[in-house]
Amino acid sequence: MVRSKIEMQNYSKSNVKEILMQTVFFGSALVSVIAVIAICLFLLMRGIPAIAEIGFIDFIFNESWKPTNNPPSYGILSMIVGSIYVTAGAIVIGVPIGIMCAVFLAEFCPDNLYKIIKPAVNLLSGIPSIIFGFFGMEIVVPFVRETIGGNGYSIISASIILGIMILPTVISLSESSIKAVPSSYKEGSYGLGATKEETVFKILVPAAKSGIFTSIILGIGRAIGETMAVVMVAGNAVMPIDKIKLLKPIRTLTTNIVTEMSYASGLHEESLIATGVVLFVFIIILNTALSLIKVKSNS
Repeated sequence: MVRSKIEMQNYSKSNVKEILMQTVFFGSALVSVIAVIAICLFLLMRGIPAIAEIGFIDFIFNESWKPTNNPPSYGILSMIVGSIYVTAGAIVIGVPIGIMCAVFLAEFCPDNLYKIIKPAVNLLSGIPSIIFGFFGMEIVVPFVRETIGGNGYSIISASIILGIMILPTVISLSESSIKAVPSSYKEGSYGLGATKEETVFKILVPAAKSGIFTSIILGIGRAIGETMAVVMVAGNAVMPIDKIKLLKPIRTLTTNIVTEMSYASGLHEESLIATGVVLFVFIIILNTALSLIKVKSNS
């Protein structure tokens, strides 16, 4: 009887702890959801009225951004194209290097070398973007100016910096995806007489393509949303569409916000918040693409 009473007390304490922890976990998840909803509401409540006042067509498809003129002009097409240019450049530079590095770490890297490269990749992911910006100003911009041309502050310089910045995301997720491929795939390939290179590039990498695509999309999200490093190397000039060149300065959506928000007011300030709405739509599109890839992979 006494033993049964003690067991009941222990069960009751365990049950209380379980309910308490469930409440803590639910509260943590709720904070994340509330934060996302609050950000969405802020952007929509401040940005949508500005887009409506300027006009959707004039805001999205007009390349003239002159908020201090009389009358002012708030077209962001040049900055949308600039964001696409530097992000595409980052993909061209960062994705092939990242995937090949992931393949090397997952299948070819000796253990003693792995202990050096892997921590270096992890350290790269922790470097603040302002440091990347300094590196870009002192190393990449002069290198581009002296070897390729222009004044160095350009789409190419921004793309190189962003390509370096997305490497940790692409490498880490791609490596994990390749390592997660069942060993039976590799054993079956070897059993059929394939070489190690054939097994890696014709069996393992295709089998891990879902995770590799995920790493690329997350890398794109990092590149398109980066601000500080880009503002330090891109030149921040609002260029007409027909004058956008790889060696010319460019202004992206994020750099437009950070460059002018400190002195903007009225419709100018709200148009910068509306620029954030456009950037937010880009991120939603990327996350939707990521979700579709996961659904397709699971099916």
